[in-house]
Formats: sequence, C-alpha cells, structure tokens
Amino acid sequence: MKKLLSMLLASALTVSMLAGCGGSNDATTGTDGADAAEGDKKVYKVCNLVNGNLGDKSFFDSAEAGLAKLAADGRIEYTTIEMGGTTEDEAKWQGYLEEVSASAEYDLIVCGTYQMPDYLKNVAEQYPDQKYLIYDDTTHVLPNVANLSYAQNDLGYLVGVYAGAMTTETSLEGINENAVVGFVGGVDSPVINDFLYGFILGAQESNPDIKVDTRYVNSYVDPAKAKELAESMINDKKCDIIWGVAGNSGNGAAEAALETGKAYFIGVDSDQELTFSPEMAGITLTSGLKNIGNSIIWFFDEWDAGNAHFGEHTLLGMKEGGIGIVTDKNFDSKTPDAVKEKVAAAIEAVSNGDVVVPTAIGNETNEVQDLREAVKP
Repeated sequence: MKKLLSMLLASALTVSMLAGCGGSNDATTGTDGADAAEGDKKVYKVCNLVNGNLGDKSFFDSAEAGLAKLAADGRIEYTTIEMGGTTEDEAKWQGYLEEVSASAEYDLIVCGTYQMPDYLKNVAEQYPDQKYLIYDDTTHVLPNVANLSYAQNDLGYLVGVYAGAMTTETSLEGINENAVVGFVGGVDSPVINDFLYGFILGAQESNPDIKVDTRYVNSYVDPAKAKELAESMINDKKCDIIWGVAGNSGNGAAEAALETGKAYFIGVDSDQELTFSPEMAGITLTSGLKNIGNSIIWFFDEWDAGNAHFGEHTLLGMKEGGIGIVTDKNFDSKTPDAVKEKVAAAIEAVSNGDVVVPTAIGNETNEVQDLREAVKP
C-alpha cells in the first residue's frame, strides 16, 4: 500500500503543480502550517481523496473544480488521489487516509460523501494535528475536522416553486391539466424528508391547490423499483413532473418519464442532464444542486478570514453558494419567462431571509408527515 500510495502521490503531484502554476514558487512556511507567498497571502497544500473516480459529473467533479479554481487563483497547491469506488477499493480507503495523514505534507485533507465519515473519524483521532474537511456529512464532531452540509430544505423549496409552476404550463408537450407533481425519495428518513418538506412548501407557494405524490424506494441503488413507482405515479395519479431524490435509484424515475412520454424529470445534487443519455437528458427540466466546489472555495475564504470552522458542522445555503438550481439548457429553453421570474424571486427570497424554510432535521413532530398526507393526490 505504501509503495502504491507513493507512486500515486508522485503522479498526482505533477498534475497539482500544473493546476497550481499560478501560485508562487518561492513560498515559505507560515506559522499556521500554510505557505506564505507575497505579503500575507497563504498558499495551502491540499490533498483531495476521492472515494471513487473523477468523471462522475457530480460531487467528485464538483469538488475537483473548486480546488482547481483555488489553484488557478494561486491560493492552493493540491494533489488529487482517486481511490476507486469498488468494494475491493473500499477496503483500502482508510489505508490511503492513514498514509496521507502520516506524511504530514498537507495543511488540509479533503474527502466527502456518506461513505467516508467512519474511516475519517478513525484516522482523524490518530492524527489530531492534521486538518480535514469532509463535505456532505454531519456524522461526527471532531476538533480537527470541518463538516460541510447543505440546506436541502431550501433546495427543495426552489425546486418545488419551479415544479409547482411548471405543472400548470399545459402549452408544454407532456404537461397535462392536472396539478400533480411527484417525489421519489430514497428512504423515508429525516434527510430525504428535508428535501420533501421544502419541495411541498415551494410547490404550494406556486399553487396552493397542488397535489404531491410521495413514494420511497427504500434503497438508493434500485432504479427498477423507482421506475415502477414512477410509472404508477404517472399513469395512475397523472404526475407530469417528478423529482428524484434517491441516488442511483432516481434514474429509474427518469426512465419512467421518458418511456411513458407523459412526464418530465428533475435531477438532484448535480446537473443530471450532463450524466444522462441524450434521450433522458431531453426530459430532464433542471436539477437541484449541492455546489460542492463553491462550498470548498467558501471554506478557504473563511479560513483566510480567520474562521476555520474545524470542530463544527457548517450548513451552507443560497447565501454561501452551497445550493442552487440549474438555469441553462432545458430550463432556459423550455421554461416560460413568468416561471423563470418566479424561480428568481424564490432564490432572492431564500437568500435574503424573507422566506425561511422549516427543516425536517431534528424535528420530532409529525409536521412533514402530516403535510405529506394532506397533499396526496
């Protein structure tokens, strides 16, 4: 493992030096462990550990884009190591973390997604002087780890405003006379219901009489089940827009929308138009985004300002650029101007605090469940 990691680091370092060529070549070590370039400017050394591979057009590529921007601006020098995403690869992830941490070469080690927190906890406790950032996770609180999470309730609200408005635009082929939209969730859980809470409230903002058909796959890796659920939503309940918040399972809902020819799909987390076949991309109106790259840039802005956020869970919303909605491609070409204006107004309202969307996280009442039942078609 050690020999393999050394080879990977040498290879990745070549890439990172090219990416960070805008930084100073005469950096000296500052008192905080970062490199001081001209004046007080810091150039941090960063290792990005990808528990999969680049090219996912989702979280990993977004994180890489944020780091590449920081490097191009001369703010960091970084190394990316693709650890692979197979079951065999997963057995080596903690070993990679341990080796990179033991090297003491980096001011910050970055990783992400729900698969990494336990591995990170084990290693971060072994290396208390090493700093880490994990994105899209709030599992553990550790003094040397910064946890970034994203306001999916606000994201749901924006998508709901859009879906609620679009389901009445019957001039668009495939939109029927019924004001019914669908939500395919991965698991009936607080995180998924946080998306749902905002989605229903946003849809009601656009249309107080709207109906929302909510169904759960009970898996993030069962697109066949999601397809079956979505087909029933489309054929039996007349849903013409479905938001898939179910990981890989959600792709099955997109397939149902395509094959029935009677509905559209909305993606989640990343711009799913970029990940789909041309046919499925064609029926994907937009996607709700978790902007991982933007959030990493925000983190370095904060760190430079003396707000490091280690030992904290930091929730990022519209104001911090942590969430957003795709507004080009199909959104731009298929969305009437009046709906675009409504979405823009919702973005502004959420950003400046005029609209405060409740959250399902930590909510021990049945508010989300009651709302979900009240809007059933």
